[in-house]
Amino acid sequence: MNTALGKVVTAIMIDENEHDYFVQPDRNGQTYRLPKKESPQVLHIGGQVRGFVYENENHQLQMTCQHIPTVQVDHYDYGTVVAVRRDLGVFVNIGLPNKDIVVSLDDLPTLKHLWPQPGDRLLMALKVDAQDRIWGQLADDQIYHTIANPPSKRMMNRDVMATVYRLKMAGTFVITDNYHLGFIHPSERDQEPRLGEHVKARVIGLSSHGSLNLSLKPRAYQAIGEDAQMILTMLEHNVNHRLPYTDKTDPTVIRSVFGISKGQFKRAVGHLLKERLVKEEANQLILLKQSHDE
Repeated sequence: MNTALGKVVTAIMIDENEHDYFVQPDRNGQTYRLPKKESPQVLHIGGQVRGFVYENENHQLQMTCQHIPTVQVDHYDYGTVVAVRRDLGVFVNIGLPNKDIVVSLDDLPTLKHLWPQPGDRLLMALKVDAQDRIWGQLADDQIYHTIANPPSKRMMNRDVMATVYRLKMAGTFVITDNYHLGFIHPSERDQEPRLGEHVKARVIGLSSHGSLNLSLKPRAYQAIGEDAQMILTMLEHNVNHRLPYTDKTDPTVIRSVFGISKGQFKRAVGHLLKERLVKEEANQLILLKQSHDE
């Protein structure tokens, strides 16, 4: 087994041609092609050079000194999915000029519609099998807990961007761009996100395990119709957060103020009442505090 593959190693130059140096790491005697344009200096026989070694897409052993990826054996970082092959897995770009790394279908969700798609990203390292093939190794829960930051109560109701890293029956596990762990219960999403998908979520709670409880559903005021949104906006812009209109207001007045019918107004107000965004009191429509604090 070639133990140098997928790592940064020091090698000795043993030969050259017009375009390439040929170098050997001192650990296993394998010979690698190093394009001269990538060498940090002119090499002579016996000269040393340090770079990342891998097998390129043409199955040639190669060293690179200019395109050293942050994803390596035992080194985790994000790679970007560039292609999907249903019978093999997904191909991930880690920054090499002529090699994408495959994450095997064995490490992907059973349901193929939950596989990562081009543009999604995966936190991974490299692993080398007994046939010296390099594969992507997805980070496990221990890695995520190691790199995670503790959440703060000040994050409540904030929007966060997060990457999906684990799919389970219980829900979706994510890590935010600021490295906070998060969990999305199935009741807090309209559809299950893909592995590696970058999602926008809202913090709805903090768990006792040091992670965020998140929702992919819109806030109530974002989910309401245009008429209700118009009324809500007028309430938010009013100094006292009150309007002297209710479902008992004359239809002509409603039409004049809001430009909608009395029936449309009643339906919109009913929706706001149901979502507990407003209340009616003393012939006034009153914005509830939590709605304009969000």
